[in-house]
Amino acid sequence: MGQTVWESGAAYEAYVGRWSRRVAEIFVSWLDPAPGLRWLDAGCGTGALTARIHATAAPRELIGVDRSTGFLASVRAGHTPLCAADATALPFTGGHFDAVVSGLMLNFVTHPEAAVRELARVSAPGGTVATYVWDYSHGMEMMAHFWTAAADLDPAATALAESLRFDLCRDDALTALWTSAGLRDVTTRRIEIPTVFTDFDDYWQPFLGGQGPAPGYVATLTAPHRTALRERLRAGLPTASDGSITLTAAAWSIRGTT
Repeated sequence: MGQTVWESGAAYEAYVGRWSRRVAEIFVSWLDPAPGLRWLDAGCGTGALTARIHATAAPRELIGVDRSTGFLASVRAGHTPLCAADATALPFTGGHFDAVVSGLMLNFVTHPEAAVRELARVSAPGGTVATYVWDYSHGMEMMAHFWTAAADLDPAATALAESLRFDLCRDDALTALWTSAGLRDVTTRRIEIPTVFTDFDDYWQPFLGGQGPAPGYVATLTAPHRTALRERLRAGLPTASDGSITLTAAAWSIRGTT
């Protein structure tokens, strides 16, 4: 499989953006921020976390940064300034922001250690540096079902699963990153949310959008193989009598102080 694509805001929203918004609500509440802070959302994507900060944290300043111009074009967070930049090279002076956060970004950075150091660099003394990432190993049922079905049909697909590729997405690994960046008072929390799909199409269609590892894998399949995967999934998902599919998603969150 080639490089993971992150460009279509609408496709990403249907896939995991809608679930990220629910995690963002709990995450910001957990941070319990004072009003009037200067915020940076690094790797803001389609704006799930940015919108929550804007709506509930009364920021004095809020800037969203992402390297995907396609995602930035879909951000819906009031008049939040946005800029295209990489998390490992933020275009801001050191010590500017009171709260530097990110959602579902860190495991897709080539050098996460450099990214965390950069997040800490732009955080003011006593500021908060925090993130959340999916708990791929034990918490993402929608993806676990997908990769189980894919591997049944194509054993090589096993190695593509996020649970094997992203060792970073654990509380101990995140804690090691935060500590090595010189952050103190480091705390983690696991956030779990329900992910209820109205029917099988609501579950399956987002995998056709090309955004992320699993949809990227689907894009490489021939039509017959795609159909076989779809039907294998349909047979294996826990479907209620009304057609709905109730799963759960979990994320690891971490915060520390500069």
